[in-house]
Amino acid sequence: MARLELSNLHAEVADGDEKILEGVDLEVESGEIHALMGPNGSGKSTTAKVIAGHPAYEVTEGEVLIHLEDDEFGDDVEIDEDQRTWNLLELEPNERAALGVFLGFQYPAEIEGVTMTNFLRTALNAKIEEREELFEDEDEAETEEEEDEGFETSPMEGNVDEGEVGVAEFQQILQEKMEQLDMDEKFAQRYLNAGFSGGEKKQNEVLQAAILEPSIAVLDEIDSGLDIDRLQDVSNGINALRDEQGTGILQITHYQRILDYVEPDHVHVMLDGQIAKSGDASLAEELEDKGYDWVRDEVYGTA
Repeated sequence: MARLELSNLHAEVADGDEKILEGVDLEVESGEIHALMGPNGSGKSTTAKVIAGHPAYEVTEGEVLIHLEDDEFGDDVEIDEDQRTWNLLELEPNERAALGVFLGFQYPAEIEGVTMTNFLRTALNAKIEEREELFEDEDEAETEEEEDEGFETSPMEGNVDEGEVGVAEFQQILQEKMEQLDMDEKFAQRYLNAGFSGGEKKQNEVLQAAILEPSIAVLDEIDSGLDIDRLQDVSNGINALRDEQGTGILQITHYQRILDYVEPDHVHVMLDGQIAKSGDASLAEELEDKGYDWVRDEVYGTA
């Protein structure tokens, strides 16, 4: 069980003075689905990027914390009492990912020449290695640094099967995850997002989350541009992340339609860089009927 906590979070564009987030307070726990809704420009995507550590934004106030249980990562990692709460703002994006934070992109990049299988295994091994470094004993870390001193290696050299998870083991993991998400196995042999439809790219984001098994997955408008069939496929994948892996989901969306298939435990409305109102799934239905103006009137009063 993990808990992501945003407390009085303020952020602005790094190369300017445009303020976007104006005191966001939000908590997401493993096994929960939270929908974050709001009009364009309200700060939803900025919130996602700040959580992940995007360099385009500067946090000027507040905290982004992740709280971990001692058995969060199973028997592979021992978490001491003083290592159960981390301030993500002090960490690099790769370190945040190692602690169980995942960001699903609205516009995933295409990379020719890199197969899905190679990309996913590399990402999984990188996450495992980074996590071990974060939690390893200081004496062990010093010993490893001494052993590595003066020894250089190239990332292009070495055994193709190196890494915590070898090729054969990963193929088994990948097959299980693709069956869990009801995906065609041929999908994994294609180049990363190259030539993918919008729906296939979004399915790939869910597959990545399934492989990396994050404690908290932030999905930024993963429903945008999907037809009804792909929307159902992606929604089934999101439900599997929660039901099969216990992942907490922060689902950022403009529309209520994905919430017909991914029922949220909590719905939050963001206006002007703040969480203006929260409720249960019925709030999303009310937003679909009335839009956002009534929330603004209710919270701030009619101008």
